[in-house]
Amino acid sequence: MAEARIIFHIDMDAFYASIEQRDNPAYRGRPVVVGSDPMRGKGRGVVAACSYEARRFGIHSAQPISQAWRSCPNAVFLRVAMDKYRETSRRIMEIFRGISPCVEPLSVDEAFLDMTDQALDFNHAIKLAYGLKRMIYAEEKLTSSVGVAPNKFLAKIASEIRKPNGIYAVRPEKIRAFLEPLPIGKLWGVGPKTELRLTKMGITTVGQLRDADERTFLAEFGKHGHHLYQLARGIDNRPLVTSRQPKSVGHEHTFFTDTRDKEKLLETLGRLSEKVSRRLRKHGLQGKTVCVKLRHKDFTTFTRQARTRIPVDLAADINRTAEDLFLLNWDGRKEIRLLGVSVSTLDDESSETGLPLFPHPDPGDLVF
Repeated sequence: MAEARIIFHIDMDAFYASIEQRDNPAYRGRPVVVGSDPMRGKGRGVVAACSYEARRFGIHSAQPISQAWRSCPNAVFLRVAMDKYRETSRRIMEIFRGISPCVEPLSVDEAFLDMTDQALDFNHAIKLAYGLKRMIYAEEKLTSSVGVAPNKFLAKIASEIRKPNGIYAVRPEKIRAFLEPLPIGKLWGVGPKTELRLTKMGITTVGQLRDADERTFLAEFGKHGHHLYQLARGIDNRPLVTSRQPKSVGHEHTFFTDTRDKEKLLETLGRLSEKVSRRLRKHGLQGKTVCVKLRHKDFTTFTRQARTRIPVDLAADINRTAEDLFLLNWDGRKEIRLLGVSVSTLDDESSETGLPLFPHPDPGDLVF
């Protein structure tokens, strides 16, 4: 058994777009954008994924689809085919589980593997990483990028270094040299606001944070500061989580045209409630908290929630509470851009599927 942990982070390259290019040779080498219909620059959805060829035009995930079309109107624009992507993901995860008994999926296209007991040392781990990449390509004709490191945090950063189709290893004795020049935003937990606060303190790199006075830093950031201080030293002792108890199940919908049409809004709430109900029942779950998410025309967004008397999983029960919340919090005048419905405070402890509050929308949820 190796002295230090050896963790792989495997990230499939441009997963959705690569699957489309694999399945249709005419798309290979061309900019491919997966998302909603751009409607010649008037679409209201977002980019779910794009090929590396599309990225050269400045296109990226979560970008408005209309902007992507204006950047490259000759790109191949495709609807999300989630069933196909999930099935490919299922087969890839089976490959991972054939390599290591300890696999933590993060999404359909990435996962952590604990390779501590499989690798003799870091040199052997790198050979195993190359073998894993070859296996994925042989079976799925898809490329991947792998980070090899002593913990999850370092492995996740490492997998980005040689993308696409690369491997990067952070050996234990090289952790300080690896982290020192990285921009502070690479640390987990450093968002725009925290980055601004750190910049005002003169801290712009991970190395500068590592060398900062610990007492002063913790006084400024408290418990969160301790977390960042540890990461700046490459310390991350979290184990892999091979099963997850879901916290909530939800769906959201972006309207093609902002609307204040009450009938249309209530019909959408009903449809979202039905989708949530189907997912709850599929996984044998019930919940006691119903939440409604509203986004206005000016992009102001808020959520409102209410507890139910008994756990719910039926569409009618979910929709009844969702309607009440919506009508109590919408003045009837402001135009609505997006609606979401979710159920949380779930009571089934046997589920092993992680279900985010508002996941990436299915194709039908992108536009109306």
